[in-house]
Amino acid sequence: MAFVPRITIRDIPHSEALEAYIIKKADKLYSYCNKIMQCSIVIDQSQKHKHQGKLYNARIDVTVPGTELAVNHAVDEDVYVAVRDAFNALRRQLNSFTAKQRGDVKTHDQALLGIVIKLFPDEKFGFIEHNGEEYYFSSSNVVNPTFEKLEIGTEVQFIESLGNEGKQANRITRGKHHY
Repeated sequence: MAFVPRITIRDIPHSEALEAYIIKKADKLYSYCNKIMQCSIVIDQSQKHKHQGKLYNARIDVTVPGTELAVNHAVDEDVYVAVRDAFNALRRQLNSFTAKQRGDVKTHDQALLGIVIKLFPDEKFGFIEHNGEEYYFSSSNVVNPTFEKLEIGTEVQFIESLGNEGKQANRITRGKHHY
């Protein structure tokens, strides 16, 4: 671990086990992001809630190059659960930060253009043809228009997926050339 976490525990009796648990969780942060410069962890007891009793709050602030990441809302009746939830939330933030640093970009599936070639209204499914291949779809895959308004010959856009029975069409919408 290249950083030393600063741990503050307030309004809770000192516990070596809790401190060791926090240090173990902080050590693991480095495996998600090796650019952590500073880490501050504060565990305290919130005011008593009349329905839940004692609530523990875990806050974590981490400094990485160019920004600061923080988790402020990890609250639970069990201090270990509050700490776990805070570190899990911070881990997700660190993963997002490192993905942006690497230049990772989320890609979206390419929409294909096809023609409805078969409809089975009673069974609520049909087939779309694209480049000589047939794609199965059910009524639940039709976004716009509704399944009932589709006709043979309707141009549609869809996302290809592979199902148990072969190629399937998902997120079906009216084609871009429909007026």
